[in-house]
Order: sequence, then structure tokens, then C-alpha cells
Amino acid sequence: MKKLLISVGVLVVVGAIAGFAAFKIFPVQTARAAGMGRAYVDSIADPKGTLTTETNPAYRPAATAVTPAAPPTPAPTSDEWGSYNKTLTSERFSPLTQINTANAGRMKVLCTYDTGAWGASESGLIMVRGALIGTTQKSIFSLDPNTCKVNWRTNERYPGTPLPTNRGAAYMDGVLYRGTQDGRMLAYDFATGKRLWEARLVDTPKTGENIPSAPIAWNGKVFVGNAGGDYKGGKGKLFALDGKTGKVLWQYFNVPRAPGDPVLGPIAVSPQINATWKTPDGFPISGGGSWTSLSLDPATGELYQPVGNPAPDFAAGVRQGGNLFTNSIVVHDAMTGAYQRHHQLLPEDWHDYDASNPPALVTTRGGKRLMAVAPKDGFLYGFDRADGRLLYRVAATTIQNTAERFAPDKDVRFCPGTAGGAEWNGPAYDPRTNLIFLGQVDWCATVKVQSEKQLRDVKEGQPWFGENALNPFATGGHKQIRGDGHWAGWLNAMDADTGVWKWRAKSDYPVLAGVTPTAGGVVFFGDIGGWFYALDAETGRKLFRQKLPGPMAGGLITYATPGGPQRVAVTTGLNNVFWPLKPSSEKVVILGLE
Repeated sequence: MKKLLISVGVLVVVGAIAGFAAFKIFPVQTARAAGMGRAYVDSIADPKGTLTTETNPAYRPAATAVTPAAPPTPAPTSDEWGSYNKTLTSERFSPLTQINTANAGRMKVLCTYDTGAWGASESGLIMVRGALIGTTQKSIFSLDPNTCKVNWRTNERYPGTPLPTNRGAAYMDGVLYRGTQDGRMLAYDFATGKRLWEARLVDTPKTGENIPSAPIAWNGKVFVGNAGGDYKGGKGKLFALDGKTGKVLWQYFNVPRAPGDPVLGPIAVSPQINATWKTPDGFPISGGGSWTSLSLDPATGELYQPVGNPAPDFAAGVRQGGNLFTNSIVVHDAMTGAYQRHHQLLPEDWHDYDASNPPALVTTRGGKRLMAVAPKDGFLYGFDRADGRLLYRVAATTIQNTAERFAPDKDVRFCPGTAGGAEWNGPAYDPRTNLIFLGQVDWCATVKVQSEKQLRDVKEGQPWFGENALNPFATGGHKQIRGDGHWAGWLNAMDADTGVWKWRAKSDYPVLAGVTPTAGGVVFFGDIGGWFYALDAETGRKLFRQKLPGPMAGGLITYATPGGPQRVAVTTGLNNVFWPLKPSSEKVVILGLE
């Protein structure tokens, strides 16, 4: 027995040394492999997958029609899905009716395309001009939207990252646009996939900044922001590029600019915000990443930008103040980038809650010009776009202990955790019912922050979360990002005029994927347990349920080709060190009626 214990001990020591050496030589690959292995072990006890719907007996519609709901912003055709959230105004509502409450139960999987990639499939699919367009971390592809047959696929080569993801492409005038995790914007010919141009926007090796978000395109311009606000010295920026050439037309800094910060084009006009950051010497102002897509109102030319967390994420004591423009929706003149106004959701955020997805810009049944926003803090915010007033702030998931400050000498548990609330997919609006549909993550987390010395010792360009649990063989080294305890997810149906919920459905699994209501009276969504659902939009009644080949975390869209039937397409696969799930390759699944 003694010899056995000694042998086991030797193996553990040798394994630890080998693992440490591998991490030093191949940090990205080792962290990913270890994180995915840990995720697989954690996923063994996954729940079976159930959905429970409850209705609110106190719910009463808040308003009768005063003015008709604003029609969705025109896409190339109403049957297509022309942008990340269908329209530039991000309602996600489809006027298609072929799949409806009477026949949705007869849906089935029609075809599947396996990309062969093993990243996090968060791609917001689009369907334009008879082609379904998707992305992985390093590829862009065009599929037949009825059969999954590949029209073309273009693969890129660049160094990998621990979070291998891309959130989709934009289309304009025969050209497709996407960002990369090595900091570039790329343009491709829609018909062939041939690369047309590239524009380097950020210095990824130096700053950690990258471009995973889905751009949007309008009026000859392509708009995109950069991620990297969790790195020391990393700063979020917003860029407008010429769609034909890739030239930077304007650039906007989301947090105060420092001498020496790279400037690629004219700097858009912005208020002086340095006074909202009180940082010690040696602590560079950092954060404000724009790691998700955008919304735009073509009627006014206003561009709505979600801005992420300040950094270090959890250590607010070294960056006291409001930390503008982090955790805000910033509204710009899309032509010049000039600041118009902002709505800060969480001043001096210390939970990494972010403004994490594009706001829905709608006109409600009660006549309100509404901006609906859902960050990771678990609330739905409704702002009046006419005067900027906050109309409501209502909880959409479990909220606990969010006021307690973090400290180096204690663990603090809070809900939702850093990976809670609404992630990169936000509210959807159904003008038929005047309901906002919102998916949520119900998952708590625990944090103990680093000391000021530990924070100071981090080198610029390195992760700067400020959480005192570094371990490269855990989930990216940060237990708080993964959360703790049991998780769940919600689909909320909430009155757009008041925020009051009419019905809500609770899943065993978080709801990350896009939510899509239709004129057929159906709302489509999926969870990261791999369960796809069609519910009655009025009541939440389950119409259809199907297990798909992997977790759903990206776009979930519906469309019809000219003269063709209505289809639903969704991406699956979420190989990400932050989520304890069984590994699966990234796929595109198309569903329709039998």
C-alpha cells in the first residue's frame, strides 16, 4: 500500500510538472484543453432538461394602441435575415407565418452542417440573397439555406486564443464583413468568398484587444468595436470603416485616451470624462470593451453602442468614480461618430456586468419610443428615447447580494454571477403582443479580489480581472467567471410599456442564444443543454421541443427564400472554458415543417 501511495504521489508530481511546462510553452492550447477537460468532468452531472412555464395572475396589459408599432427596419426583403438582429434596430421580429401555433409541433431537423471547428459557436447567422452566412473563429462560409449544402468556405490562419469565438458577419452591397481575434476587419465577396481587403484595428499581442463582435453595415459604412477591456491597458474603441476600402473613417475612445494610444483615423467628438476615473499611479485606465454587436436607427442616423466593464473588473478600489463610458449605451452620430448622449446602467461596476448586447429600438403599443436594454446584471431596462428617462428597471433572473463590496480577505457570493443575466444576445420585441422576450442566465458566483500590489504587478497586455484565484488548469484561471452552484435559465415575456412579466419559462440550462418571435404567434429559443423550443408567444405553452447536437449560444433565426418554405436555423457547440459542457463541434442546424 505504501509503494502504491508513493507511486501515485510521483505520478501526480510528474503530471503537475509536465502540465506546468506545457502551460509555459503552449499557454493557449494548454488552458483550452485543461478547461475543456474540466468542463467535461463537470458536465457529467448535467440535468436532463426540463422547461416549466408560469403565468402572472396579476398581469394586465398596460396600454391600448395609441400609435401603431413601428414596422421593422427594412432588410433586403422581409423574408430574409439581413443583419445580426434581423434589423438594424434589433427587434428580432419576423413577419413569417407559415410556422404557427397550429403546426409548430410538426417541426423537424431538415439538415445539419458540421463546420469541424471546436470553438464557441456564438455566430449570429444571417440569410441574404438566397445564402445562409455563418462564421467560426477562423472561417466564414455560405450555405444553401434549405439543404445545408456548402456554396463556399474561406479559412483564415492566425494564432489561436483561449476563447475561440466569433459572433458573426455583416452584409452590404455584395460584400460580407467580419472581425478576427487577432484584431482585424476582413471583407469578402458575397458570391465567392474571395477576400477583398483587410484592416488592422488593434494590436492584439500587445494589448489583448481583439474583434469578436458582429459588425453592422449601413450607408456605405461598417461599424464595429473591439473587445479586450479585461486586459491591463486594454481600451474599448468604436470604428467606422469605408465598406469599399476598409479605410477608418472615424474612431471613438470609450474611456479616456492616453498619450501614445494608437489613432487610426479622425477621433470622434466626445465629452471630457477623465474626472470619472480616480486611479493610482501605475494603474492605466482600462476597460470599456465593445465586444458585442450594435444597433442603429436609420431614421435618425443614430448609432447605439453597448460598452463593457471597467478594469480591473472586480477591484473597484483602484478606479474610483463613475468610470465613464463603461457599462453604458452610448449614442453616436453614425456619420461622424460624435457623442450625442449616454445611458450609464452601472457606474463603477465591480461585477463585470457589462452592457452586453445591442438594445432593441422599438415603438410600443402605448406609443413610447423605447430603448430596451438587458445587461448581465439580470435586469431589463426600459428608456424613453424621446427624453432619455428611465421608465422601468425590472428583474429577469435571481438577484442576490449585489451591493456588497469585494475585498482581498473574504469571499463574496452574488447573483447573478459574472456569467449571468443576458450575455451577447438581448431583448426581442413582438409588436403583435407588445411583449419583450428576454433570455437569461441564472447562475451565481463568488469573488475574492487581489490586493493592490498584486494588481500593480500584472504586466500590461495581460488579463486584469483582479480576482484572487488564478489557476491555469481551472476555467481560464478564474472561478468567478464560471460561477458556482446550480444553474438555470429563463425566457421572460414582459410588457414593453411597463416591464411587468406576463409569463416566464424556466429551463434547467442557461438561455444564451438569440430569441425570435414571429407573426405566426410562435417564439423560438434554445438553451445550452441543446434543447430547442417553440412556444406560444401569448401564453408560453410549449409547442415543440427537440434535442440538437450541442449547446445553443449563437444566432437563432428564421427566414424564407423566394417562393420557398419558412426555415429556422441555429448554431450549436459551446467549447468555452467558462461553461461546464460536453465538448461538441460547431454546427449549423436547419429546421422546418415536415
